[in-house]
Amino acid sequence: MLETYFITLVGLIAMQVSPGPNLVAIASAAMGQSRKSAFLITLGIACGAIIWVMLAALGIGAIVESYPIILTVMKFFGGGYLLWIGIKAMIAAFKGESMQISQLDKVVSGWASWRRGLFVVLTNPKAALGWTAIASFLFGSGLSAFEVAAFAPLAALSAMIIYGTYAFLFSTQKAVHTYQRFWRIVECIFGSLFGTMGANLIFSGVRDLKP
Repeated sequence: MLETYFITLVGLIAMQVSPGPNLVAIASAAMGQSRKSAFLITLGIACGAIIWVMLAALGIGAIVESYPIILTVMKFFGGGYLLWIGIKAMIAAFKGESMQISQLDKVVSGWASWRRGLFVVLTNPKAALGWTAIASFLFGSGLSAFEVAAFAPLAALSAMIIYGTYAFLFSTQKAVHTYQRFWRIVECIFGSLFGTMGANLIFSGVRDLKP
């Protein structure tokens, strides 16, 4: 079982390190809001990882394979959310109204930051596909549902370390100073990234619906 956990953890780390909505959300919050906000988003992502493990233990892989429409719905839902964030960021940058990519309000609550991290990871089809593959590997290795669920602390710890590192790096004085100096350009970049990822997910969902 430990060997299976180790192999799974290596694959999970590779999935978490690669660029995606989670990383962009943390980087934008770390530079445009605060290190605390970025760490709370990281905590939300870690909680989301625990939920994905529990879903895997309940057989999410088999469910997604049997009902592909679930993944299609996630593409529309997650894509729409990312596109909405991207559009808000672009509008804020062009109008010069805000220096915060994720929120137009002056104050971002800790609850809002945590919720955003959780929402981003749970509506991410990349995460759904990744955990479907992980679930297939874990069960294929002979693990029971309880043993799959027991992987949750490792998944959360991995998320905290990897995304927490990103949160720290993007909230350093140099990174924040660069953001404060070129915030409109940076915000446009992040807005474009969110918008592109969101649009790609929506277009992918549309392709899934085509006969």
